[in-house]
Amino acid sequence: VIPYTIGNYLAQTKLETFDEIHPEVRRSRDEVENRLKTLLSIGGTRSPDSFHRELGQLVWEHCGMARNRRGLEHALGKIGELREEFWRNLTVPGSGVELNQSLEKAGRIADFFELAELMCHDALERRESCGGHFREEFKTVDGEALRDDGEFSHVAAWEFTGVGERPKLHKEPLVFEFVKPTQRSYK
Repeated sequence: VIPYTIGNYLAQTKLETFDEIHPEVRRSRDEVENRLKTLLSIGGTRSPDSFHRELGQLVWEHCGMARNRRGLEHALGKIGELREEFWRNLTVPGSGVELNQSLEKAGRIADFFELAELMCHDALERRESCGGHFREEFKTVDGEALRDDGEFSHVAAWEFTGVGERPKLHKEPLVFEFVKPTQRSYK
């Protein structure tokens, strides 16, 4: 939805302008420069791609379409360990002066750790099977997805509370006036 709405919003909204000396612009620029310097200076032995593959495989295996509590808890622990290794054993060739695709990848992968943890926390919190995601502990006697609309008819938004910390869950209830959610059966 965002790609279709944000452009329209920005086109119709007069936004305040900031120049390079504005404190928030300087703070943001300094944060980015420090992060790039850190990524370039780690001097480890593993490429960004190797971390990306390992993190992707971990999420695919334990937080994919079929998941369970044990696997999600395992993934959360491994994601933390992999993040620590990333910040101690990453190597990024080149510099930040010219276009550096390895540096771009490293920055995105650093963010992927937070996203992967969030996905696992959300999947662990949702103690039901719903849509395309199947919690193995929550299934009907016929092995189909078991919903829990009484507990999980809400929109969830997670608040970042710090690296390695459990995010805070905020819920807004969903109200269905015309169409009521129902248990699916593929038989």
